[in-house]
Amino acid sequence: NNGLVIGNVVGSNIANILLILGVTAMIRTLGVKSNTVWREIPFSLISALLLGYMANDILLGSGQSDMVSRADGLVLMAGFAMFIFYTFKLSKKDNDEEMVIIHNGIGKSIFLFVLGLIGLVIGGQWIVNGAVAIAQEAGLSESFIGFTIVAIGTSLPELATGIMAVRKGNTDIAIGNVIGSNIFNVFWVLGLSATINPISFNAEDNYSVMVNVIVSVVLFALLFIGKRHQLQRWQGALLLLGYLAYLATLTWMTGI
Repeated sequence: NNGLVIGNVVGSNIANILLILGVTAMIRTLGVKSNTVWREIPFSLISALLLGYMANDILLGSGQSDMVSRADGLVLMAGFAMFIFYTFKLSKKDNDEEMVIIHNGIGKSIFLFVLGLIGLVIGGQWIVNGAVAIAQEAGLSESFIGFTIVAIGTSLPELATGIMAVRKGNTDIAIGNVIGSNIFNVFWVLGLSATINPISFNAEDNYSVMVNVIVSVVLFALLFIGKRHQLQRWQGALLLLGYLAYLATLTWMTGI
């Protein structure tokens, strides 16, 4: 189900920025660390550009069919390894920050880990089967279902984390969580998926790929408009309106 793979990754990244950050910024102004502004957001933008480059073989004259190949998948996973290395080095420099560690005990921790892993496997199977069934019954493409229903569903954990973070005053976690998720989606999720099996790409999905790049640029720009390195409530409302416009345009293009 290649349409679901691309739709889930790209759609989730768009939802993370426009919907999740839009909602959380409307609750409380989000402060953004300098590292996130100058390194992680640009890294997320690079991942969006790289996906567009890898998927459009015909447009770029580098192949006879559009797909994210196994070689592309390995490149993306190498990018993921670089991001993990960067995160590890960054954590070494942030030892002065206060950290709260909750000790559940090794037995309970293992139980929760295994239970969560089983839930992820079963939930993932249900999401794919349900999305394919909806697409077939409604006569919609798998890509459209991936960009909308599946993308929103897989972004709900980010929404829950973001709301909890801003309620506790940890606003930098809200945006760091979203940007980190976007980087993981392209470099790890898509990279590993393409390494397992090459993913064909429908050129009609370039609209959402382009939107993914644009919203990354817009997010970076917004952090220099108004209060520097802050995402204010009015900006959150603007992002949320942007997501509604994206869904409306995508629906119109699909002919629903």
